[in-house]
Amino acid sequence: MSAALYDAVIPAEAPWSRLLRAGQSLRITDTEGQQAVDFLLYAAADPGERYSAQDTMRIGGSPYLGLGSQLISSEGRVMATITADSCGQHDTSAGCCSCESNAVRFGEETRYQHACRENFLVELARHGLSKRDIVANVNFFMNVPIAPSGDFTVVDGVSQPGNHVVLRAEIDLLCVISNCPQVNNPCNGFHPTPVRVEVLE
Repeated sequence: MSAALYDAVIPAEAPWSRLLRAGQSLRITDTEGQQAVDFLLYAAADPGERYSAQDTMRIGGSPYLGLGSQLISSEGRVMATITADSCGQHDTSAGCCSCESNAVRFGEETRYQHACRENFLVELARHGLSKRDIVANVNFFMNVPIAPSGDFTVVDGVSQPGNHVVLRAEIDLLCVISNCPQVNNPCNGFHPTPVRVEVLE
């Protein structure tokens, strides 16, 4: 791959979005380790077509994403392919944190803490989208083991400083990130940190 066409740092707890053309790649780097990155994809030509966690898991045969995984749309198309991954076992079952889920899981006093759903709302509004367009998302670098019973919980992240994942766009995409602000479970080591994003040819 050539030099980055775009290179930026997403501050801790912040949202981000960018259009990615077919054939371009997005590299997401966990700069300090143990930082969950909530991620959504939409078809640029028609955002009504968007990432489908259910179809991605069904077609991929796994509840986790890693090298070679294909991210499938609600219309059954391949949206992106993971072409490099130095961490592995990224979650796509647990969804994103919200003010409401914070209150239920961690107590009413946490309701108004910043959360990924609110980040998504802010960033999607920039593209004419709303809360009805938020779907089950990918959680890069988030460790969510699933027990034989089907129960799962968020535990300490396994990503190390500099771990990265690279996705190649198979169609023109709108990529949306919430650099997760959660401080009540260990997905961020209880200390949210910045991540780096690069667009590569």
